[in-house]
Amino acid sequence: MKIAMIGHKRIPSREGGIEIVVEELSTRLVQMGHSVTVYNRKGKNVADKNADKEAHKLKSYKGIRIVHIPTPDKKALNAVVYSFLATIAALLGNYDVIHYHAEGPCSMLVIPHFFGIRTVATIHGLDWQRAKWGGFATKFLKFGEKIAARYADEVIVLSRNVQQYFLDTYNRQTIYIPNGVNRTEFIEPDRIVKKFGLEKEKYILYLGRIVPEKGITYLLEAYSMIDTDIKLVIAGGGSHSGDFMKQVEKMAEKDDRVIMTGFVQGNTLAELFSNCYMYVLPSDIEGMPISLLEAMSFGRRCLASDIPENKEACREYAKYFKKSNIEDLRDKLRECINNPEGFYSFDEIMEYCYKRFDWNKVTGASVRLYIDTILNVERINNI
Repeated sequence: MKIAMIGHKRIPSREGGIEIVVEELSTRLVQMGHSVTVYNRKGKNVADKNADKEAHKLKSYKGIRIVHIPTPDKKALNAVVYSFLATIAALLGNYDVIHYHAEGPCSMLVIPHFFGIRTVATIHGLDWQRAKWGGFATKFLKFGEKIAARYADEVIVLSRNVQQYFLDTYNRQTIYIPNGVNRTEFIEPDRIVKKFGLEKEKYILYLGRIVPEKGITYLLEAYSMIDTDIKLVIAGGGSHSGDFMKQVEKMAEKDDRVIMTGFVQGNTLAELFSNCYMYVLPSDIEGMPISLLEAMSFGRRCLASDIPENKEACREYAKYFKKSNIEDLRDKLRECINNPEGFYSFDEIMEYCYKRFDWNKVTGASVRLYIDTILNVERINNI
């Protein structure tokens, strides 16, 4: 098949979960013999200030064809301009399927639909709920959601909660295909010792974008109330939220036990996961939290907010605190630090994660969905 991907920022990149999904899925589709073109945004890499400038010159990556779409840096226009231009470019590509990712880019899905081109939409989360967006952006995201619900040949969701939302809101049947993880390679602490002074099992880790909906301020406040020599590592870059990043940095400066690493990837990222005492995800909103899956793939103890998406991902293999409740987060942090035996073993957590979240299964389910979409076969089964 000939497949196009629209909606991510760019690959290769770990700027967000969508970029990871597009790269993992596209790589495996190519390995299966399919032709995949991804439409990258040609703009600033907000998360990684040190990103290779040569990335904008890449024409292919792991067999994936890359097309660069000029994109304004202004966040209010970024997704609108990109998704429109990418869609117009894709109309000329003679694709069997155009796969849109995220609600904003889905707003342009109606264009190939009217040209008779098959479309699949993956809703990575209810993006209009995120605190970083203003009035216009929120309306645009809601519009994209409605377009996907009405015009996409198939809609993929990453959680049962969002699946029920689409049924209740639009009477739209969707296909549940969760994200996956790769087999992990444990790395002994080296770079993180030299660069950040971290020791094995002597730090709590948050890794992800530094944006309001991730609940990082709750974590910093709750941690400041605990008497412990276990450090707190905040790893990640910002995303159109410079003021919020400054707020987080200011809070972190008040406690010398807090270390902010900035954007990390490669061996540094693997070292952080391999050697942390515990991973914490205090989000108010998630789609399917890849960082949480990755932490479990390393067998890490996990503490997460009790939103449906986190509980669905981890089930009984993690601990939970009440969403947005700083006092409960403080108590749960203290409990987890004092009682490590309260968690499943590393091996049990890893076994659960690998069995349930598998990129090869995700790709296989996506291929079947593409084929059924092209053949116009109705699908109601999930992965």
